[in-house]
Amino acid sequence: MPLSIEEFEAGELPQRTSVPEQVVSYLYAHRDKAFTRAEIATAIDADPNTVGTALSRLKARELVRHKGEYWAITDDEHRVAAAYDLHTASERLDEEDGGIDPDEWDDAAPEMPHPSERDGEE
Repeated sequence: MPLSIEEFEAGELPQRTSVPEQVVSYLYAHRDKAFTRAEIATAIDADPNTVGTALSRLKARELVRHKGEYWAITDDEHRVAAAYDLHTASERLDEEDGGIDPDEWDDAAPEMPHPSERDGEE
């Protein structure tokens, strides 16, 4: 969904559910079926490449299953519940403390030496 340039410049960006969250929610709601990446993308109105990336990451976290070109939610409902609980707690903590300010994070992060300096090369 396009955003007006005024909203963009003012930083008034809408809070949208992330694609991985949408994928998990969709697959969980339809846990009796498996879908292709394109079907999932169409269902959640997202770019198929973005959905593909999300599916790969969710598979690495064992939240989805993959066979051939089909994807389904994991059959381990405790795993999905634990991921949801962690996500909810993280969101709550971000709301309470304002989240991570990237500039403050960069200021506090230690300087990393260039790889050639770590290897003793100059």
